[in-house]
Amino acid sequence: MFFLTPLLVAVVCILIAWIFKNADGNMERRKGETRGRAQARPWVDEDLKDSSDLHPVEEDADDWQDSEENVEHIPFSHTRYPEKEMVKRSQEFYELLNKRRSVRFISNEQVPMEVIDNVIKAAGTAPSGAHTEPWTFVVVKDPDVKHKIRQIIEEEEEINYLKRMGRQWVTDLKKLRTNWIKEYLDTAPVLILIFKQVHGFATNGKRKVHYYNEISVSIACGLLLAALQNAGLVTVTTTPLNCGPRLRELLDRPANEKLLMLLPVGYPSKEATVPDLTRKPLDQIMVTV
Repeated sequence: MFFLTPLLVAVVCILIAWIFKNADGNMERRKGETRGRAQARPWVDEDLKDSSDLHPVEEDADDWQDSEENVEHIPFSHTRYPEKEMVKRSQEFYELLNKRRSVRFISNEQVPMEVIDNVIKAAGTAPSGAHTEPWTFVVVKDPDVKHKIRQIIEEEEEINYLKRMGRQWVTDLKKLRTNWIKEYLDTAPVLILIFKQVHGFATNGKRKVHYYNEISVSIACGLLLAALQNAGLVTVTTTPLNCGPRLRELLDRPANEKLLMLLPVGYPSKEATVPDLTRKPLDQIMVTV
């Protein structure tokens, strides 16, 4: 039988201690690297996070499926254009949208509310997961409410720029000459706040799943931007980080709605300027297989 000498026992103990010490050190180093990567990431809006797309409520599924089974299907109405007309229309639409710019200098001149109604109706034609239409467009015209919105946003945005967003993000924004001062929130005649509905409610009061709600509302926002450009109005897309809960309370919106985007809408002011930027050419944004 093999017996360990006292010296060999001591060596084995030292070796075991060394192995455990290195393992702990490597684990701490990996944790430190993970923390470093997390701190280096651009700061994101925690209020927008939810698990509604990944974990639907089982009890709501049957109610939703039952209601969908009763939807009638009708013939599809479609207008087909000759190829030359298709090319012409697509080129004209591209040229219209290529003139779209993010404008931060907005006149206080009033805009027709019928136009605002129409562009929001256009946004509401967006596709959505299981046709849940998980969007709410809050139109703010009242000067006092607009100013309260500005106060909330500027207070949080100053913290974002100075602490939360990180040096790289702030540096990347310098060429746009933007900061936490948002004068356009007062001057724009209309503010449109777009909320995503994390979930809805069935007629029986149970929660109803809104599948892919953020993607659906983002598509609606894109259509809204195109509709505003088509109507001759300007805006700038703003995502006021960490402002959602306070703005939701100010506007008396329910807890299942989370602010996704805010658009100040109006005509450009006479002194309006925009950065001299170019867009990527087609060969850099499209791949044909």
